[in-house]
Amino acid sequence: MNKGFIEWLRLENPHIIGLQEVKANIDQIDKTIFEELGYKVYWYPAIKKGYSGVAILTKIEPKKVTYGMNLGKYDEEGRLLQLDFEDFSFLSAYFPSGTTGDIRQSFKYEFLDDIYGYLQDLREKTPNLIVSGDYNICHKAMDIHNPKTNKNTSGFLPDERAWMDKLTNTGFIDSFREFNDQPNNYSWWSYRANARVKNLGWRIDYHMVSNPMKDRLKSASILSDIKHSDHCPVKLVID
Repeated sequence: MNKGFIEWLRLENPHIIGLQEVKANIDQIDKTIFEELGYKVYWYPAIKKGYSGVAILTKIEPKKVTYGMNLGKYDEEGRLLQLDFEDFSFLSAYFPSGTTGDIRQSFKYEFLDDIYGYLQDLREKTPNLIVSGDYNICHKAMDIHNPKTNKNTSGFLPDERAWMDKLTNTGFIDSFREFNDQPNNYSWWSYRANARVKNLGWRIDYHMVSNPMKDRLKSASILSDIKHSDHCPVKLVID
């Protein structure tokens, strides 16, 4: 918010925006700034202060709001928030990172198994889904600047990539790849080694949409010039 996010939000003016790794409790920010722009604010922080958490800002009134997956070990970290609208549901998801060691990598694999089952069950009840957020996984070699060097790095491990294959083979579409099949499109860059200037990045942020939404997809893009954090916004336009 101190790096131009509000000004960008005013200009971009999305109907819905999902935020991940918000880190703050709602009482630590001035939410009236968002409300003055016409947004309703739904905030789901982690119990641990300064850590994780997701949020959704929306100009469309939701019919229902669901906080979490009803699984305590993820819900206490504020990993998933769902808003149901008239003809689709939007989820803001923050997948765990495994970069701090084996324990968190194991936790990440557990999360992948559990959210896969959760989403498969959910789409039986709610066919039109947009599952947006930081997946902390590069799916294909073209989604990472140096696939050979990173082949043993969390976020590009074979089992993680296989999970993405499973997701996209069983009812979900990587909306960005519906419109762009080119490499060198990234949504996250390390703060080290001038990575962003050199475009040495990873594409780990996705709008995954369920198959029944396919005909409603109008465009998808990565707004790599927008620099409010080490991630950039990913944009999806639907009918």
